[in-house]
Amino acid sequence: MAFASAFRRILSGSTTPALNIRSQFAAIRLNSTLVTLTSPKLFVSGLSRNTSDENLYKAFAPFGRLLEAKVIIDRGSGRSKGFGFVTYETVEEAEKAREGMNAKFLDGWVIFVDPARPREAQPRQPPRQDMQSTETGFTTNKTVGWSGF
Repeated sequence: MAFASAFRRILSGSTTPALNIRSQFAAIRLNSTLVTLTSPKLFVSGLSRNTSDENLYKAFAPFGRLLEAKVIIDRGSGRSKGFGFVTYETVEEAEKAREGMNAKFLDGWVIFVDPARPREAQPRQPPRQDMQSTETGFTTNKTVGWSGF
């Protein structure tokens, strides 16, 4: 039965749904190059955990004069978060790098290059109200514990 449906798909010229979805995703990511750059800073996603600042610099250096190539590292684990930023001297150099490196392999992984957006301000969290400090400087928690039953 599966053979017959696969044979019917081949004859009708349609592809498998998984391949169709992948090709649509690739088209969306490749069409992101239509956005014009306003800053010489690029956001690079899809980096391997083994990609270092030096590897990122070497990969993007042929497209112009790099000011900075930085892989973002997780403070807790000390490992790469899988993305980074590259900054060029001019917007034209950044545009060439985006066209040349978008959807290319770096350290065995496909990377995507997009314009960097300004960092959004994180709202400050108000101090917790269920904590109370004593004269000795210790903090007590007034929350009732969970017994599990």
